Amino acid sequence: MNVLVIGGAGFIASNLVDALLQEGYNLAVIDNLSTGARRSLSSSVKFYNLNILDNTLERAFQEFRPQIVFHYAAQVDVQTSITNPSLDAEANIIGTLRVLQCCTDYGVRKLIYASTAAVYGTPKNLPLTEEHPNNPISFYGLSKLVPEKYIELFSEQYGLEYTILRFSNAYGIRQSSKGEGGVVSAFLSRLLRGENVVIYGDGNHSRDFIYVKDIVSANLQAITLGTNRVYNISCSRQTSINQLLETMCELTGRPFQPTYCPARTGDIVHSRMDNYKARHELGWEPKYSLEHGLEEMINYYFKNRSELQI
Repeated sequence: MNVLVIGGAGFIASNLVDALLQEGYNLAVIDNLSTGARRSLSSSVKFYNLNILDNTLERAFQEFRPQIVFHYAAQVDVQTSITNPSLDAEANIIGTLRVLQCCTDYGVRKLIYASTAAVYGTPKNLPLTEEHPNNPISFYGLSKLVPEKYIELFSEQYGLEYTILRFSNAYGIRQSSKGEGGVVSAFLSRLLRGENVVIYGDGNHSRDFIYVKDIVSANLQAITLGTNRVYNISCSRQTSINQLLETMCELTGRPFQPTYCPARTGDIVHSRMDNYKARHELGWEPKYSLEHGLEEMINYYFKNRSELQI
């Protein structure tokens, strides 16, 4: 089966590519390498270095003829979406529309779309279920929600199957500490360099962290299950940012007192996602506790520190 991973050189998607290779799929990756790295991909993977907004996107579909498409190409930084909403919308909304048009034109059977908890906005109650109202408070959340609606309509109009996976706060191997990188990789980078750790807000705000390998396993299940459904992919456990830093200091053996700065626009206070539907309909469940995932990630970064330029 031909499987195409769009944005496949990035953090989560490159880990997915590794797993798909192990499963024996015939793979191709599209990425413009604006944030991803070619070295994250096996040399056996067919690679198209292009932007999904370019006309060359159609030629890649025509040549490779995928049956399954994973769509990970996106602008994923909340602060960038606030300072440059046009760029954010072009990448996430127009880019996804281009992908959808190619999927329908070239007979793709199923699209699996990487979405986010940011589509919910400020929680009315916790944990967040898939039925919670969608009221994003950042342009990023909005630009990830709009493609979900396009996907649903393309399915109705053209019969394209889909699964939408809304991730909680991802962390793990190959996560960048720069730009769109998450709080875990940002903390780890500073701890390893002996630099001061910055926390925005008082540190009591909480997130639902999920390890990248658990996200990958959910994606694999979505190839054959969960058709035309939306799922939360999370650990369904809240951890405060202060607790996160304390755990990371213990695991690295490098205690630091953080510097607290004003909270940032677009950041919610608390988040925890209900993963009941994913567990029961995808036959999936998270295997990694926060401590286990952090330990594996930290060991990886210690071993690859020079290559990663931490």
